Amino acid sequence: MKMNMADWDIYCLTDAGLSRGRSTVTVVSEMLKAGATVIQYREKDKKAGEMFEECLAIRELTRQAGCCFIVNDHIEIAMLCDADGVHIGQEDLPVASVRQLIGDDKIIGLSTHSPEQCRAAIKAGVDYIGVGPVFFTKTKKDVCDPVGFEYLDYVVGNHSIPFVAIGGIKAGNIKEVASHGARCCALVSEIVGADDIADMLRGLRSVIAEFR
Repeated sequence: MKMNMADWDIYCLTDAGLSRGRSTVTVVSEMLKAGATVIQYREKDKKAGEMFEECLAIRELTRQAGCCFIVNDHIEIAMLCDADGVHIGQEDLPVASVRQLIGDDKIIGLSTHSPEQCRAAIKAGVDYIGVGPVFFTKTKKDVCDPVGFEYLDYVVGNHSIPFVAIGGIKAGNIKEVASHGARCCALVSEIVGADDIADMLRGLRSVIAEFR
């Protein structure tokens, strides 16, 4: 059975390169202390074996906490560790093929950057979409130019599919993003690079709570 995406508020992502020497599992543990509702494992520079071991550990932690666990790109690792779902990009495997692999009871998220991609994603049967990048971001190397609030406003005004606003969102601008209708926002460096990860996440969650 699919996890409930209506509870998502802050979409947490891992990034070992921004975690100030802390292990990915440690970072996830701190996220869970603050009541994280969804965590995506996104590591670009690790070997498959290391990613698999980390995902097994994170799967156990998130299961105990009742937190949704999403794996970015690596569908085989998501399947092997029984993650709740996968997140893919526009140039990854087609949604229909991913669905054939993971089955109907798992979540598929897809990054989108335009109304056309949004409509195509809905037609393809994804469970949620990423909307962005809202602002300029250095976190992802192959990211497209910022789409600003225009695309976010389009999704909010025209579609009911669950979505995650992403791209350059920080503590200083998350309220503005939420005011445009985003009820779930993704942050990377602001969380994994914080002195106190749990405290940072609690603060971010409280901002989103104002708009729910």
